[in-house]
Amino acid sequence: MPTIRQMTIKVGLTAVAVAATIAAAQEQPGSDSGYRLVENWAQVPQGFSWGQVIAVDIDADGNVVTFQRCASDTCVGSSAPPLSKFSPSGEHLMSWGENLMVWPHGLGIDAEGNVWVTDGRHNGDMGEVIHKFSPDGELLMTIGTPGVAGNGAYTFNGISDVAVADNGDIFVVDGHFNNRVAKYSSDGEYLMSWGQPGSGPGEFDQPHSIAIDSQGRVFVADRFNNRVQIFDQDGNFVDAWSHFGRPSGIFISDDDRLFVADSQSDGDINPGFEMGIYYGSAVDGTLEGFIGNVLTESVVEDAHGNLFSGLVQHRGLIRYEPL
Repeated sequence: MPTIRQMTIKVGLTAVAVAATIAAAQEQPGSDSGYRLVENWAQVPQGFSWGQVIAVDIDADGNVVTFQRCASDTCVGSSAPPLSKFSPSGEHLMSWGENLMVWPHGLGIDAEGNVWVTDGRHNGDMGEVIHKFSPDGELLMTIGTPGVAGNGAYTFNGISDVAVADNGDIFVVDGHFNNRVAKYSSDGEYLMSWGQPGSGPGEFDQPHSIAIDSQGRVFVADRFNNRVQIFDQDGNFVDAWSHFGRPSGIFISDDDRLFVADSQSDGDINPGFEMGIYYGSAVDGTLEGFIGNVLTESVVEDAHGNLFSGLVQHRGLIRYEPL
């Protein structure tokens, strides 16, 4: 059972101060938990197997969509479906996307319920594309050049995640090797990109996830720089927050709650922080809480405050309910 501790930490406090709060929470396991872990929430059909669940999102009807690596750690050579949809009660509704992906990575659902995913690269096998599916699983669009790596308008190198703005513009984190954000129109036309390797404002070191808040600001999980960077939709730098751990995945709710999944922090990597889920305000960066003892690269909150998180190493989907 993970532990959680309510806390209020303003922007600018050091990692040591954050770690001290985490340590205080762990001294009293189960106290002030705030959430309870729900076992076996997803009702999977017979023969269904979880692979590495790399991403999760929720549609307007409260259905939970998961993106996994085909009952394994890659989709190469597998006919298992990488995408699945579950009702708010956990009933399996559909699975799709067989024989299309190489290495599932990022997932986003737009205002019309369309499901957007990024297919990256695994060893020598490359997808390096973005796929758009209808809510019913029909493939509507592919952006990129399948099997080709690059840093052009329609080539990617280590593509990671995707988010769609209210006006339909598409923002893509091309992060494992290219260290950039690319922007496309709703019909897939290349518009611009920004970013380069480095640690300064607007520079990246493996940007890994992306989300958009109610103001339209673009939040990027700049993972190896141990920070969340914020931009306007033209790529202009707004701010950077380094007190949400080492971000692998980020999610922003409709009421601007920011959730950050940290899958890498420990005493050697990003000292002073630990793996888990950090959450707070996307408005002013106030850090409000931490859920420990979970290794995940994704987290999402539904309209009732329930959290869903995909497991990569241990494979599967977990759910937390607020107390």
